[in-house]
Amino acid sequence: MRTANSLGLVSAQDVFRLRRGAQRAAAALGLEHQDQVRLATALSELGRDRLGCGAGTASFRAHSGEQATLVVTLEWGRGLEPTPETLQLVSRLVVIEYEPHGTRGRVTILQPLPANRLTVTEMDERLAQSLGQAGPITEADFLRAQTRDLIATLEETRAQQVELLRLNQELEETNRGVLALYSELTKELETTNIGVLALHSELDEKSRQIREASEAKTRFWTNISHELRAPINSVVALARLLLDPRSEPLSPEQRRQIALIEASGQTVLSLVSDLLDVVKAESGLLEVHHAPVDLRLLVTQLSATFEGTYGANGVPLVTPDLKDLPTVITDEKLLTHVLRNLMSNACKFTDEGEVRLDVGMSGDRSSPSLRVTITDTGVGIPAAELGRVFEEFYQVRGPHQSGHAGTGLGLPYARTLTELLGGTLRLTSTLGVGTRVEVAVPVHGPDDGNEETGGGAL
Repeated sequence: MRTANSLGLVSAQDVFRLRRGAQRAAAALGLEHQDQVRLATALSELGRDRLGCGAGTASFRAHSGEQATLVVTLEWGRGLEPTPETLQLVSRLVVIEYEPHGTRGRVTILQPLPANRLTVTEMDERLAQSLGQAGPITEADFLRAQTRDLIATLEETRAQQVELLRLNQELEETNRGVLALYSELTKELETTNIGVLALHSELDEKSRQIREASEAKTRFWTNISHELRAPINSVVALARLLLDPRSEPLSPEQRRQIALIEASGQTVLSLVSDLLDVVKAESGLLEVHHAPVDLRLLVTQLSATFEGTYGANGVPLVTPDLKDLPTVITDEKLLTHVLRNLMSNACKFTDEGEVRLDVGMSGDRSSPSLRVTITDTGVGIPAAELGRVFEEFYQVRGPHQSGHAGTGLGLPYARTLTELLGGTLRLTSTLGVGTRVEVAVPVHGPDDGNEETGGGAL
């Protein structure tokens, strides 16, 4: 049945009209010239193959979907099926769907359309208008039209070849540029790699020098400490022997001077001992021996020591209730050294007020920590000096240093030992108000972290 969007297919003239109508319909819907020629050639070949198969029709319609499509359906009433050669040729030009029905048949051509804003109705109207212009055409006109299409196609192909040649030349130039850039980058990378290797070599050499210097420093301080300890002990022992009541009587001036010798010897001996301990700690020679620690006994001994040493100053030492102290697994000797150094500083620089020692627990049940806090109401430390108090041999300068001899090793040594115990040491201070030092160490040793050893009193 013929419609406005269809063409009859009976004679050779109809094949000519079908080719011209298909080309105009494709142009009306925005297809490029090559696609117009492909569609027109495919339909003319199918139409020529179907001549003599009864009355046939070629209908055109637009279909909307993800992509708009021109659908051309060629139907015939009788005769043989299209030859395989024809179907193969047409399928190389366009997408086809062939549906045989005995003596009747149908071939559908699907031609994707370029994106446009036309509705299906508007496209169908354009198809009807373009097909209506497909009037009678002679064979000569048909051949001339084919010749024009062939010439246009050849010109378009030649233009594409010229454009392809130009693009190939641009691509070759780009490739040359890329190769040149790659060569330059390769050279720069090689230069950078050489520099990096040289830097690594220099760093390795510096590391070796630092390691050797550290080892030399360790050997030096160890030897010096051992060499100095013996004569200093002799000086201190002789001074004590002279001051002994059973020795020959001394004049007050002699006794004062010998007491100064004994005190100076004790100071030097303390410095040598601290140096040796610091060197051992830094070089990893100090071994940590974990064992149950009786905190009640430890606190009692510290209290007795510092009350006997600094009690005459009139500054009380406040200690915690001994009943509430927990059981801990740590190195008692190292922990004692830490607390002794910190309490010595607190008592030494506190002339009024108090020195307080607090012991408590922190953390959760899976990883509890012993927290020891030493607070004093002494001179305090200026804010500008807080960043340097843990440097070896550094001492805060000021009037408070008068009469308080020291080595500048107490705080660095205490922090090093605390870290060996797996803990942390934090110091806060306010000038003229006092200093607070918090020491936190694990309650459990490294081998019994899952045992319930903490939390109970001894």
